[in-house]
Amino acid sequence: LDQISSKIFNLNTPTQIEANIGGIWGEFTLSRYEIKGGIRFSLLECPNALCWTITTAYATNPEYMNIYLTINRQEHNKEFIDEISGFLDDMTVKIKHFF
Repeated sequence: LDQISSKIFNLNTPTQIEANIGGIWGEFTLSRYEIKGGIRFSLLECPNALCWTITTAYATNPEYMNIYLTINRQEHNKEFIDEISGFLDDMTVKIKHFF
């Protein structure tokens, strides 16, 4: 996780599909699933059903990366939206540096 974000961290040794993590929103179980052209992450106990997907353009342009994050609410308070934006910004910088 430290290679993709400085906002979340492992609390124990992760398995291939789950990890107990801590971060800016508390402690959660993080699930990780490989999908065609990328990886999908979900915070399982999150009241906002926060999940994000990191993908490439796969066969057409594998150097291109896309990060898509979603929550289960259409509107939220500004503080939370700012935290999500900071999380995405941090992840973008870390992933660009990693790759």
